[in-house]
Amino acid sequence: MAKDHGPQIKDDKLYEDLRKDGASKEKAARIANAKAEGSLDHKSTRLEDRTKEELYDEARDIGIEGRSDMTKDELIDAIRSH
Repeated sequence: MAKDHGPQIKDDKLYEDLRKDGASKEKAARIANAKAEGSLDHKSTRLEDRTKEELYDEARDIGIEGRSDMTKDELIDAIRSH
C-alpha cells in the first residue's frame, strides 16, 4: 500500500513509482497530480513530437533558466534532465 504523501499528492502510488524510477519529487508530483486530475496530455508524450513553443511553455512551467535562447533540441535535453 502506498504511503500517504499528504493532500498535495493526488496519486500516492504513481508518485512512489515515479520516484523509484528516478524522477525528482517535483516531477513525480506534477505527473501524479495531472494523471489524477485527468489533465495529463496523452496525445504527444514524446518530446520530439512537440513544437518548440510547447517545449518552451513546459520549460517555463518547470523553471528552466535560459530557455528563451535554447533550440528545440536544447529544450528537450533541459526538460529531460530536470
